[in-house]
Amino acid sequence: QVQLVEFGGGLVQAGGSLRLSCAASGRTIGAVGWFRQAPGKDREFVAAISWSSTTRYYADSVKGRFTISRDNARNTVFLQMDSLKPEDTDVYYCAAREIRAAATEIGAYGYWGQGAQVTVSS
Repeated sequence: QVQLVEFGGGLVQAGGSLRLSCAASGRTIGAVGWFRQAPGKDREFVAAISWSSTTRYYADSVKGRFTISRDNARNTVFLQMDSLKPEDTDVYYCAAREIRAAATEIGAYGYWGQGAQVTVSS
């Protein structure tokens, strides 16, 4: 079984930066994805990274502003968020799977964190 915990959420002004961390315990994880969800809306894909870091996917809305990376020695994945906009305000979730290949679909991931609130003020 895998447990995921997100760190690093908070309040930031538009144009600012935040870095989210997703720490995994229980066993070694494969690919990891970040998703986000606003109240009353569907959860949407943000970014994903393969186990080897050779494949990374980004949603069009964050491409060029967000960077996903990982440290396998620490079983931790990061999401660096720069040039933040008010529309980036959401609860951000990390998700993991045992398969090493990255995926963008919610259903591809079996393990989920509890979520971290990110609020961007205008």
